[in-house]
Formats: sequence, C-alpha cells, structure tokens
Amino acid sequence: MIIEQASLEDAPAVLALQKAAYRSEAEIYGNYSIPPLTQTLDEIEVDFRSQLVLKASIEGRVVGSVRGYADGGTCFIGRLVVYPEFQNQGIGSQLMEEIETRFGHAERFELFTGNKSERNLRFYRKRGYEVFKTESVTGNLTLVYLEKRCGALTRTGTP
Repeated sequence: MIIEQASLEDAPAVLALQKAAYRSEAEIYGNYSIPPLTQTLDEIEVDFRSQLVLKASIEGRVVGSVRGYADGGTCFIGRLVVYPEFQNQGIGSQLMEEIETRFGHAERFELFTGNKSERNLRFYRKRGYEVFKTESVTGNLTLVYLEKRCGALTRTGTP
C-alpha cells in the first residue's frame, strides 16, 4: 500500500470512495442526503485546492483517503474514508498517522463524527482523541467534536 498526496486527477476516484464509505453512516442516521453523499465533483475539486488530500492506493486503486488543513495552531481533519471491503486492515490508522505527521507543527488536531457512529468514536479515542464538545444538528444527529493535543500525539501501530 502507498500513502501519498492525492492530485486533482484523483478527485473522481476519491469522490466515488467517499460515497461508498459514507453509505454506512447514512444508514445509521436514516439520512442519505448527508454532505459526503451529496458532494459533487466540482465541490470536491475545491477541497483538493484548499486542503491536503491524502490517498491510500493498492495496486493503483485508491482504497482510502483523508483530508486536512491548518488554521492557526489547529489541524482540522475530515473525511477519513476506506472502501468497506478494505476496512479493518489498518488503512485508516495509517492514513491518520500520516495526516498527523504532515501537520506535525500543529498544536492540536480536531475532527468530528456523529454521536451514533460508535465505531468511529472508538477508532478516534484509541488514537488519543478526546471529546471536547457536542452540537445538536437534528433530533437524530448530534455531532461529537474530538481533539488531540500535540503533547498527546503518539505513534500508534496498525492493528
């Protein structure tokens, strides 16, 4: 597996991956109009121009991705995705380690997930992220914001 910065030419593959990966999240909340599923190619290309987008590839196929950008001393991480058939193989862990390394100058890392996304919450907590706030979006969705302070940044091995 190779993890490297994605190029604009990778945008269609990353968008297809994102839509495949977020279907399970949509099922949890009974909402298939969440932004990761409705994002267009034009919109994701804007993300590629304004954020660092990493991709994980196996034999030339993009199987995972994550995005990040720095604002002040904070690195905001988003859209960590792995194709369902490649999950539980350490790809997400390696992508998280790489994005944290690429933003190693950050004082803290921040991300969010849904309150019912127990698997995601376990995944991030295992990597040293702690809840610092929640935000009610709808009656069925509360966003859980997690952070990891630079002093807590440790290298985690892949399971």
